[in-house]
Amino acid sequence: MAHDSSHAEIERQLRQERVERFGRIRRLLRPLPRRANVARYPVLRHFSDAARRNPHLWSFQRKPVRTAIYVGALIAFLPIYGLQLLLGLGAAMLFRANLAIVCAFQLITNPVTAGPLYYLSYRIGHEILHTLELSDGQGPVGAGINALMVGGIVLGLVTAVTADLAYRFIMWEARQLRIRHQAARERAAAAAESVGIEAVTDEVAPASKSRQDR
Repeated sequence: MAHDSSHAEIERQLRQERVERFGRIRRLLRPLPRRANVARYPVLRHFSDAARRNPHLWSFQRKPVRTAIYVGALIAFLPIYGLQLLLGLGAAMLFRANLAIVCAFQLITNPVTAGPLYYLSYRIGHEILHTLELSDGQGPVGAGINALMVGGIVLGLVTAVTADLAYRFIMWEARQLRIRHQAARERAAAAAESVGIEAVTDEVAPASKSRQDR
């Protein structure tokens, strides 16, 4: 009985960990477009029917997620503020990426951060073009656009690689957690089987001793 209680406690703890983990994921995804609410978004609602018919846009398997990380990060830093969601939807459909993750990266560039980020992109792009002795474009406008594009791509790649490494670590940690859970279940099952064998042995031993006494 005590061992049954211990096994039940292990199962309860494992279920609680799963509930808490999925609860955190749901809270993170709540403000992002999903198949059920994509029509509520001002830009995306015009393409909601097409988006719902594409299952890869809502898949959280490894390939759509990793593709979304790179697509979303690159778009987030390009000087196209206001068109990011629309371009993100098109890129997600083209490259079979997860739409929610692509849109999540677009939150990086918002009315508060757009100015500083674009200035940083410009400085990085300008330094790269100057160092490589490449043409900055014709006139100050062309030079500024080229610098913004180059700097945005660099920042996007750095962000994407960092996010990809974080995702790989999270997936590794999740696998280790599943392994620990499986090991705990196997230990509990083995212990319960051992207790059962001992109980049968305890019942058989007195009967065998009684027959010998006779």
